[in-house]
Amino acid sequence: MASLEELELNVRGMTCKSCALHVTKALEGVAGIKEVVVPGWQSSQARVIVEEGVSVEAISAAVRDAGYSATVKSRKPVDRPTANNGGGDASEYDLLVIGAGSGGFAAAIRGVELGGRVALVNDGTLGGTCVNVGCVPSKALIRSAEAWHRAGQHTFAGVTTRQEALDWDAMRSQKDSLVADLRQKKYADVLAAYPDITFIPGRARFQADGSVVVGDKVIHAHKYVITTGAQPRMMPIPGAVEAGVLTSTSLMDLPELPRTLIVLGGRAVALELGQTMARLGVQVVILQRSTRLIPEHTAEISRALREYLEEEGIGVVTGVQVERIERDGDERVVSVRVQGRPHVYRAEQVLMALGRQPNTSGMGLDVLGVELDHNGAIVVDGQMRTSHPDVYASGDCTTNPDFVYVAAAGGAIAAENALSGTGRMLDLSAMPAVIFTDPQVATVGLTEEQAKAQGYDVKATVVSMQYVPRALAARDTRGLIKLVADADSNRLLGAHILAPEAGEMVQTAVLAIRFGITLQDLRETLFPYLTNVEGLKLAALSFEKDVAMLSCCAG
Repeated sequence: MASLEELELNVRGMTCKSCALHVTKALEGVAGIKEVVVPGWQSSQARVIVEEGVSVEAISAAVRDAGYSATVKSRKPVDRPTANNGGGDASEYDLLVIGAGSGGFAAAIRGVELGGRVALVNDGTLGGTCVNVGCVPSKALIRSAEAWHRAGQHTFAGVTTRQEALDWDAMRSQKDSLVADLRQKKYADVLAAYPDITFIPGRARFQADGSVVVGDKVIHAHKYVITTGAQPRMMPIPGAVEAGVLTSTSLMDLPELPRTLIVLGGRAVALELGQTMARLGVQVVILQRSTRLIPEHTAEISRALREYLEEEGIGVVTGVQVERIERDGDERVVSVRVQGRPHVYRAEQVLMALGRQPNTSGMGLDVLGVELDHNGAIVVDGQMRTSHPDVYASGDCTTNPDFVYVAAAGGAIAAENALSGTGRMLDLSAMPAVIFTDPQVATVGLTEEQAKAQGYDVKATVVSMQYVPRALAARDTRGLIKLVADADSNRLLGAHILAPEAGEMVQTAVLAIRFGITLQDLRETLFPYLTNVEGLKLAALSFEKDVAMLSCCAG
């Protein structure tokens, strides 16, 4: 059998999808060319596998006759089987995506949009973390608990009364039904709508030659995108496994609610689920290692949120070092040190909400030399490139922030850069983040401390939600808005909001930061009256005026 070469071509003159098809057809007509890949007209590239002896002149002439021009960018021998050269069970793709969550789907879809031959490998339930065990089920329960909580706030003679008992089975069933519905509509049905994506169930493992093994199938691809996500991190606390500590996943699927619950952690998942359980009648204590809740957020929000949680009867203890967890009959016993002093907490259940562990072990990434950080996350740059030139990654398995929208955006960018080499960057400078407590925490941009550390001449303001007419009308003035700005340019650098539905408010600040809008721009922008987002305008005004002295809608 003749030896093969792989040639990468620069192709000029392609202006639409049809152009890519014309170039492909022209190249396939050259004798000795075994395989042609044109990854979309935007790439200005083509890749061909040729038999030894095929002339560059013949290739260039074929493309020229089709109305375009081609030059050889690189050539190298092919030392692995290809799809069309009798390679047995081996398969050949332009892009192999590993992991079928949000990031994986975004990568696979972008790959076929660019004209590539794409395969999607998935081990486990289709849809990844968000729809199955993360955002969707947790937010469904949060909303149910909020409704239940508000329905029970009616009191008579100081006594809270309810007309009916909590139906936890029905609540779980509604949550599971929503998950199943979205998994079908947003993943299974979407996959069926893209027949050009080859779906391969199973666990993928890289081999030293760069191939991937899934079951008994050997798969070769020119480029790879890893989007395997993460799972709840189980810290090696003595006795935790034996005591049957819960994760966020197992908590949401408990057959019955406990009477008491200890939550280890003081960030998003711990606070969201802790408050949810408390609103469903569970006695909750939150144990946080740091000296305050959500320590990465601005201190004003951390302090206020703690006060609101404690007003609902949730215990909050900070400065906690957990030493061991034991089982004592129907209870779990958590031995800790609080500010250095020993203490013991007891509850029916313990939730460990101490971050997430990237799903990267057992994938053979070490044999390729793919760099991981100390937590096992894949190190990527702004183009989603790993330390291996043919491997890209996105989502919770990487060093990027653990948000589903970051995973999806990064997945599409990874596929585009892998196939076309456009060098697109993932811009996280205006990345919103929301914690779905009540009130919600929503942030974007720099905190005051971060801005000062980056050398800005900073000015900041804090406005209570009690000055926002919508909050007054709703009889819910919990929360605050803190804006951080550059004193020299007046440009908004950060917005930090604690308010009901703060997640709906923050996007205005996201756009302001992304497009360099100043405080003056915000002050001169019309905001609809009796909306919470009007608070952003009031906060911008507060740099120059006392908002307590303003009339309604005054600027």
